[in-house]
Amino acid sequence: MTSSHSVIHRLVQFIHHYFIWVIVGSYLVASFLPSFGLWIRDVEFGLLQLGASKISFSLPPLLLATLLFNAGLGVKTGDLKQLAEKPIPLIGGVIGNVATPLIFIALLSYAMTLWHNPDEVQQILVGLALVASMPIAGASTAWAQNANGNLALSLGLVLITTFLSPVLTPISLHAVGLVTTGDYSEDLHELAAHGVVGFLGVWVILPSLLGIWTRSRMGERRFNAIKTYLKLLNYIVLIVLNYSNASLTLPNAIANPDLDFLLVTLVIVVSLCFLAFATGFGLSKLFESNRSSRVSLMFGLGMNNNGTGLVLASMSLADHPEVMLPIIFYNLVQHLVAGIIVASLFRSNSHTDHPS
Repeated sequence: MTSSHSVIHRLVQFIHHYFIWVIVGSYLVASFLPSFGLWIRDVEFGLLQLGASKISFSLPPLLLATLLFNAGLGVKTGDLKQLAEKPIPLIGGVIGNVATPLIFIALLSYAMTLWHNPDEVQQILVGLALVASMPIAGASTAWAQNANGNLALSLGLVLITTFLSPVLTPISLHAVGLVTTGDYSEDLHELAAHGVVGFLGVWVILPSLLGIWTRSRMGERRFNAIKTYLKLLNYIVLIVLNYSNASLTLPNAIANPDLDFLLVTLVIVVSLCFLAFATGFGLSKLFESNRSSRVSLMFGLGMNNNGTGLVLASMSLADHPEVMLPIIFYNLVQHLVAGIIVASLFRSNSHTDHPS
């Protein structure tokens, strides 16, 4: 290993170990120094007209495509063959990933009818709609792997929800549009009907497929040679995207804090996140899955691709920047909950391996 490669490897390990705090740091920088993040959002390289749709080649979706391309590079299709033998946990996981947040949002819309500010309720519901409608996060595979989960099941959940997102995402957005009101409901229905399918096709599906194809052509040896550099690139892109998207919302939240809105949003997001992880656990019990599959179902259902949700919100719902707060909170909370679960699993294993 060369000295430069060793330095990169140690840097990647450092970021991985303190990843939650790195995300928190990016949010803090966005809160007080947002100008560069706002500039990133305005960088545009051109516009492509495809029928009735316009595709803007701006920096945020290009960064998102980079993440998805690298995620595709990380897929070994050979690992997925075993899923054909036991497809039930995979199918159940996909259904649970869609149904759990939608049921939660429907119940929340009724529970929040007495909230003193109806506009805040709509902002929370729309933000949660974008969380609910996104495919499972690629990061869930890393967390599952750290906890000795079923990597094939984790990858399968990510890939299927990603490739089905042009169908599942509009369904989720339309569903939440039925329990929201006014301009918020119109925005969700319009996004579901016109904007989201093209966005997902160009910036999520296409780069993912290109990444998978590239991995199949380059071979394991060449991939392993650049693996560490890809991880560092992923972290850099993810941090820049988080910072840029948060720059649109957090400065105003800090300058003009609405404490009850921030608190209720955080409580709701934490509740949804724990429910999603718990649904994964419940499904594993229902399917009598082994421990490794249980871990993968929990992380799969608990972690959504909020990077995509944030980019989509910043581009399509910029007139309602507050809807990004639930997505920003969920992006942080899901990693915190994942960390708690991993720590608890390892502690449980330690007690099992070394009984007192």
